[in-house]
Amino acid sequence: MFLILTLIKESFLFAVSALKDNRTRTLLSLLGVTIGIMTIIGVFSAVDTLRNNLEESVRKIGSRTLYIEKWPWDGGPDFPWWKYANRPEPKYADFEAVQQRMTTAAQVGYSINIASATAKYKNNSASNINVLAGTYEILAIRKLDIVDGRYFTEQESRAAGNCVILGATIAEGLFPVENPVGKYIALMGRKLQVIGVLKKEGSGMLIDVSNDDVAYIPFSLGRNLVHYENNEPSISIEVKPNISLEEAESEVVGILRSVRRLPPAREDDFSVNKTTLITAQLDQLFGIINLSGGFIGIFSILVGGFGIANIMFVSVRERTNLIGIQKALGAKQFFILSQFLIESVLLCLIGGAMGLGLVYGLAALAQLLFDFSVIVSFKMVLITTALSTFIGLLAGIVPAINAAMMDPVEAIRSK
Repeated sequence: MFLILTLIKESFLFAVSALKDNRTRTLLSLLGVTIGIMTIIGVFSAVDTLRNNLEESVRKIGSRTLYIEKWPWDGGPDFPWWKYANRPEPKYADFEAVQQRMTTAAQVGYSINIASATAKYKNNSASNINVLAGTYEILAIRKLDIVDGRYFTEQESRAAGNCVILGATIAEGLFPVENPVGKYIALMGRKLQVIGVLKKEGSGMLIDVSNDDVAYIPFSLGRNLVHYENNEPSISIEVKPNISLEEAESEVVGILRSVRRLPPAREDDFSVNKTTLITAQLDQLFGIINLSGGFIGIFSILVGGFGIANIMFVSVRERTNLIGIQKALGAKQFFILSQFLIESVLLCLIGGAMGLGLVYGLAALAQLLFDFSVIVSFKMVLITTALSTFIGLLAGIVPAINAAMMDPVEAIRSK
């Protein structure tokens, strides 16, 4: 065992010495592997980043939340809008029935979305904001993070209290130097007191569900300001932790069909939406991106591997005389074989490290310039190491065998 380790050590030193003696050739032979590794790791890291962004957006929407709405979320180029256009909007009476009768729900809320509103405070204004008028339960369902002030109480919710909770961007625009809590703003023709400010979230890359440009008011107040059925009403249902989404969906479908008195042969006139409808479509997209990026990267690595194999053949030819001298002095075939294999693997590992380093550098640059976090997981380091080692062995095995099988006399005479 000690002898084998000694031989491997000597082979490693010979390989390193050969790489140092031919720096230009070494650098050029690394390019193919470097580009291939950078492509594979870059694509996988981009997909991981997009998926993380999606999961973050899903957490904001609610991964265990059902939404009863007129329109389904699984639209596309062939979306049959005519099939859903004449559906009724979810009514407040539907919400009350679901809230009273549903046993699998932890919370049931009702909300409407009033778009393109304008808020004013003294000489400052914020336009194109969304006003979400929701029942008290929306706080728990949407997991609202209030950093200053409070949420409206159940009494304020029922009594149409003149209060509002502002998203971070709205609060910054209206109150650049003042504390918003306790101040009164003009919104939708009403004078409303600011009772809370939400945490700044930033916009998502794939699904923009940020609350930064949203103002929350009690549903009873919104109902007095607009005709609520014309403003995208939605019933939100947070499912209990020990209940599956499918079980809760089946129950709510039964309740709403009963409330709306739909005969068995008639289709549902409502949609039960959930985040899995979004993630399923994006999973297909991610699969295609992974496959395409992996194919391009593998092709690049193979091209780099052929380049390294060619370099190894040249290296064997240049060192034929030295190989003959080593064998004449008693060097075993294993020593010659391992010497060239280690050299080939080292080339690929260095190329893989350079490719991984480029990905990390680009990720750091994106973080610095755009404040955008790119995920490069430790799994990528393992993949890089394993793939580089495999390509190195594949590229070096034939030249190494040729070197190991040389006749020492013929090798010495080749000088």
